[in-house]
Amino acid sequence: MVSLSDPAVQSYALYSTILALKVLSMAFLTARARFSKKVFANEEDAVATTKGKVKYDDPDVERVRRAHRNDLENIPAFWILGALYLTTGPAASTAANLFRAYTAGRLIHTFVYAIKPMPQPARGIAFGVPLFIMIFMGFKVITFYASAL
Repeated sequence: MVSLSDPAVQSYALYSTILALKVLSMAFLTARARFSKKVFANEEDAVATTKGKVKYDDPDVERVRRAHRNDLENIPAFWILGALYLTTGPAASTAANLFRAYTAGRLIHTFVYAIKPMPQPARGIAFGVPLFIMIFMGFKVITFYASAL
């Protein structure tokens, strides 16, 4: 039984909230890139800004947008797999370390991809570690419930 008093569940709640706030913050990073370059996706925004222009392919804006899209593709899977992983009764310390490492990896990924672009393998590692954690949790869920059948 999963309980809110379980330290693993509390850890999941903490890191899930950090990740949700991180996803929301990407809109501000996109706005920062747009305003610094004075390029906008809508005419009314460009007109409201001195010397603004409509442009859909600015490389700096698109880099932040790709990082945001990457979050939207990966973080919801973490929420699902993490919640299912909790139902397998993992050790609280193991679960907390997995959730912590996943969150750190996603934060680092944004930093090395959208904030201060760094050469590979920085982004690959920052993407790969959280991906491996999700695969690990998914495998644990499958093996736990497959053995119960």
